[in-house]
Amino acid sequence: MKILKSILFILVICIATQANAQLLKKISKRAKKAVERTVERRVENETSKKTDQALDSIFEGNKNKNNKKNKGKNESQSKDVSVIQIPGTEKESSKELEVYSKFDFVPGDKILLYDDFSLDNMGDFPAKWNTNGTGELVIIEGQRWMQLAGKSIYIPDVLKPLPENYTIEFDMLTKGLDKKTSSQAKLEVWLEDHNQFNTSKNKATIEIPLWLLGNTGFIVENKVKGARVIRNKIEKDIRDIISEKIHVSIAVNGKRFRMWMNENKVVDIPRLIPENIVSFKLHPRDIRDGIDHVYVRDFKIAASGIDLRSQLLNEGRFSTTGILFNSGSDQIKPESNGVLKQIADALQQDTSLNLNIIGHTDADGNEGNNLKLSQQRAISVKNILVSQFYIANNRLQTEGKGETEPVDENTTTEGKANNRRVEFVKI
Repeated sequence: MKILKSILFILVICIATQANAQLLKKISKRAKKAVERTVERRVENETSKKTDQALDSIFEGNKNKNNKKNKGKNESQSKDVSVIQIPGTEKESSKELEVYSKFDFVPGDKILLYDDFSLDNMGDFPAKWNTNGTGELVIIEGQRWMQLAGKSIYIPDVLKPLPENYTIEFDMLTKGLDKKTSSQAKLEVWLEDHNQFNTSKNKATIEIPLWLLGNTGFIVENKVKGARVIRNKIEKDIRDIISEKIHVSIAVNGKRFRMWMNENKVVDIPRLIPENIVSFKLHPRDIRDGIDHVYVRDFKIAASGIDLRSQLLNEGRFSTTGILFNSGSDQIKPESNGVLKQIADALQQDTSLNLNIIGHTDADGNEGNNLKLSQQRAISVKNILVSQFYIANNRLQTEGKGETEPVDENTTTEGKANNRRVEFVKI
């Protein structure tokens, strides 16, 4: 009997051992698969991180290095950022502003001309412009554009001669450009000593290339008292973006001329502008009418005043129309980066400086909605200064005043544009 029990015990042990071995084998296989999945996920994550870092380095240059230095110092300051905004807008705005991190254009603070063509009928020539040819307003993807024609000059009605320091902004779009588009096709920007159509003695010309097959670059030229002083080609290739909507920004400071296309500076010449310049003109050249289409929209010409940082540090306040938002939204447009950077520079230069950010709107729409929108926009500005420029959260306050404190009339597009502003007041 004892022998039988011993045999049974041995059999049980063997069966249990075999079962355990099979179980362990299954567990081992599952563990192996789990490890493999974990490794795969880790590899994917690390690959994604490295790809993101590579893309960041392309778009942001050395910005990440500076951010790492400041991250530990300012991490606790960034945790309590105030957020009241339209869903989804802050992330998009931040990404766009990061792409524009090197964009240092600062628009003028007193708007002389603003035209979004909102007061004109489709198919008509816009009322604030003059031409010796033709042109008309069209709708493209819900936006109003002025379509330009070849061999025509377009002159906006600026009521006063251009001052010594001013900025010009507009959006540009092309359609229909192909292999047969002329190598001489271009959109010329003219700055001249009169606002007529005849030849001027003092003139600066910048040619924006429209040819797709080769890089013709930007041609810059000027004439002083009828004699050419400068003519040169600037090797910048914009063929990869010429069929997209491009934001053109121009800054004139005395004789200095600078031009940006989107976030990239394409022209910077210290002594291009002759004296006595009073007008801005557009001239499409060598385009095929009906095939090569060139459109422009959202024109703004503004006089530049005192440097924003100096005004803030010396006077304790300044107001700017240079922080732009999407219509009816608190989403900041990327071309606002130059102004935001100047504000951040002033705050970093004087660590005792604290600011109240005040949003203002024009009088279009409901007064209550305008008040709320102005508050949201002020908070959006604060969020960007904290998250992207590492300004301490507790140094900034926000306020919205809607349409209650206009600085200009609300009956013209220029007046409304001057009223849509962000004000910074020392506290």
